Amino acid sequence: MPGTRRPPRTPRVSRRAWNRPRPRRHTEHMCRSIKTLRPPVLPEEATEDDIRAAALQYVRKVSGFRAPAAHNREVFDRAVDDIAEATRRLLDGLEVRGAHRAASVTPAE
Repeated sequence: MPGTRRPPRTPRVSRRAWNRPRPRRHTEHMCRSIKTLRPPVLPEEATEDDIRAAALQYVRKVSGFRAPAAHNREVFDRAVDDIAEATRRLLDGLEVRGAHRAASVTPAE
């Protein structure tokens, strides 16, 4: 019929492309935030577990893997160890101004 327009054709998708796994969002199963580990945000010094958990979250975020495949396990674990050590050095070297003053004002029990 003159004057009527056909709807635009949808592009064909090959069966192989249709069945291909869809890329997952990289943040789907990962923690989105790494906790601040320095005082006064953390009331006491960060424990080794706190530091290791933050390092693990960092490596997960950067690598895009929640858990590495067997062939990547060694490099993944080494990265977590390296980041944990760097975090320890950072926290040991930080000087937080006002933290000592606030601690000295707190009444002793």
